[in-house]
Order: sequence, then structure tokens, then C-alpha cells
Amino acid sequence: MARAQDGSGLPRLATADWLRRDETRAVFAALTREGAEARAVGGAVRNALMGLPVKDVDIATTALPDAVMRLAKHAGLQAVPTGIDHGTVTVISGKIPFEVTTLRRDVETFGRHARVTFSTDWREDAMRRDFTMNALYVDADGRVHDPLGGYADLAARRVRFIGDAHARIREDYLRILRFFRFLAEYGDPSAPDAESLAAVQAERAGLAQLSGERIRAELLRLLIAPGAVPAAAVMRKAGILVPLIGVAGDVTALERLAAIEAHLGRAPDPLLRLAALAGNTPLDLQTRLRLSSAEGRQLAAARRCASAFDPRRSEAAAKEFIYRNGADDFIAGALLDWARAHADVDDGARTERVTLPMRWTAPALPVRGADVVARGVTPGPAVGRIVNAFEDWWIGAGFPEDAERNAAKLDELIRAQTPDTPDTANH
Repeated sequence: MARAQDGSGLPRLATADWLRRDETRAVFAALTREGAEARAVGGAVRNALMGLPVKDVDIATTALPDAVMRLAKHAGLQAVPTGIDHGTVTVISGKIPFEVTTLRRDVETFGRHARVTFSTDWREDAMRRDFTMNALYVDADGRVHDPLGGYADLAARRVRFIGDAHARIREDYLRILRFFRFLAEYGDPSAPDAESLAAVQAERAGLAQLSGERIRAELLRLLIAPGAVPAAAVMRKAGILVPLIGVAGDVTALERLAAIEAHLGRAPDPLLRLAALAGNTPLDLQTRLRLSSAEGRQLAAARRCASAFDPRRSEAAAKEFIYRNGADDFIAGALLDWARAHADVDDGARTERVTLPMRWTAPALPVRGADVVARGVTPGPAVGRIVNAFEDWWIGAGFPEDAERNAAKLDELIRAQTPDTPDTANH
């Protein structure tokens, strides 16, 4: 956390790189040219205060949307009316997009949609936001403005809804998931805000109104957050996982998988963690969460059970799996099998098995149908049978590379399956 540098007890961000860069300062200068106020708000301010990387910079302003368009163009910046009816204009400065939104207050809300009116009151604008830690503003000089006491919550790593938690949630039920994601990313999952937690638990039936796409995006981000495991434990206890993934959730498997990933130095894999959390219960998570075809295939591969993952089985079985299914599917399956087993997180045999694809690359089958035809076999089903028989032998023999040995075996299989075929020994 940044140190307080002025009499307000709030820190200063005057030296923040993202605030000082020319592109950001150009947007601030344009917006305030005729006396309007402008402040960065939300994630950029939150992350800067926490010492975390800042990606996108959103700016709130007292200038009306039409004025934002005009002021940006006057300054030579591109202005795109991405949500102008709701007060949002995307201003592009040096190829960097800034989402600029006029201060607003809700007149009437309709779930995710609201009828708003523009305002010049920063506190009114702050009251529309979800969590107090997202209602922090910083001006171009780096002064932090905190109309709702969000900095104290940020310093305490307390994720807390603004105002009436039930009302904030009913405005958009995705905020239930966002609460847990923020808890996992920025908060302390071991001590969630009691009032906020009680509200999300009471309102969890509203999750049924959310689309699979929105749940997917938020859930996958949550699962790779630093506090994903304790946050998932809180979600399970609060009954949040059932309406999301259809089961209470196997947090133990998720915890073991996270520990194994850390042991191996692997980056968190959201789909693999989802598979661990979902357990062995047959679930169509691809449909439920609107996963892409590639994501659905990856999830199904991770949940596949195969004896080849167990280091008590021969390495030959593991190599056959890798050859037939690919290294990525093997690694995913072996990691998940490890997480569900009783083996230690630093088990040497499990480590050796899951890292096999780093030491061994599956070779290409050295025989094709054309090789069989070239030996006098008439094109047709017999060619495929011979190639398949050769492949089974080749795998069982340990993928031999000896060309003469492979050729001799192919000739033997041709004679066995096509006794009328001329002797191929001289081919």
C-alpha cells in the first residue's frame, strides 16, 4: 500500500507511471480545458494503491458526453461514442483507449439497465459503483479522492458493497461472483465482510438469471486469482457453487491442484481448476457455462480417467497415451489424477510421470497406407487394417526407429493378412 503523503491521511499517486505518461496527461488536459473536472476511477486507482499492475484507465468527468467528444477532437484525440447514451466515450490517445464517462446518478434501475441522469456530484457518482474499493478517484496531480471511505476498506483488504448490499446485487447479480473474485484477488478470504457475505448468500437465487457466458468469464478469472482456494471454500459454505456449476464443489481437489501447480512452477490453469472443483460428477459444463468448443474439449480431456496417469503403471502406458491423445491432454489428466489421489504434493513418482512429455516426444508413425500399396496390396479396407496392426505392434514394441526392423514387420503383417499378395521381401 502507498504511504499517506498529505494531511488528508490519503496517499498520493503523483509519481505513478500510468498517470504521468503523455497519453494519460493528454486526455486529462483535453477534458479540463474549459473548466470541467476529470479523475481516474476504479481499477486503475485501486491497483495503484495496492502496488499492483495497472492495465486499463477509466476516467470520470463532469463534462457532458457531447463536450467530451468535442474537447477530445479539439485536442487531436480520437473520440468514439461507445456508450454515449449512458455517458461513455472512448478517447484514444497515442493508440491507448481511455473509457471516459460523465458523472451519473441513477433515476431508476432495471437489473443491469438503469435510467440515469448526468451529474456534477462526485459522491452521487460513487454511490452507483459496486464496492467501496472501486469508488476511489485520483486527479491529474495524483491527489486521491475518497467520497465513501473506500481507502480504509482497501487498506484492510475488505471487499464491501456500497450502500445497501442487497440493492447493489439486484442491480446486477453478477456482482455476487464479482464479490468472490475481488475477495480472491484483492481481499482477505479468511475474513469476508459479514454484511456483504450475508447479502450474496440471501440473493444467490438471482444467479439463475445470468447467462453462461457472463458466469464463465467471471468464474475463470476467479479460479486463477491468488486467493482462489479460500474464496472457493467460502463460496461452497455459502451455497454459491451449486447454482454456478451444478455441484457443491470439491475444494479439496482444487486446493491440492493449486499446490501441485505451485510445486511444479506452473501457472494456474483456469479450466483445469474448474475440472478439479467440479469433481467426478457427470456435468455438461460446456453447455452450462457456454464454453467454446476448444475449452469444452480441454475440460473433457482433463476429466478423463486413465490408468496411464498413475506412476504405478508402466511408462509404456503413459507413452501410448501421449502418442494417441497428445502431450497437453496427458499433462492435464495426470495433474488432475494427482490432485484427486492421496499422494503427497511433492511426490517424486507423480512429478516424474506428469513431466514425461518434457523428456519424451511422441514420434510419428513410420508407415502410411501408401507404403502398404507400394508393396502390392490393392487399395481398400485391407490397407487400413494392416496399418492399424502395424501401429499396435509398433507402440507395443516401444516405438522402434530401426527402419529395417519396421519394414520386416510390415512385410510380415502383409503376408499374414493378404496371403495371396506376392512376396514383398525384395521391395
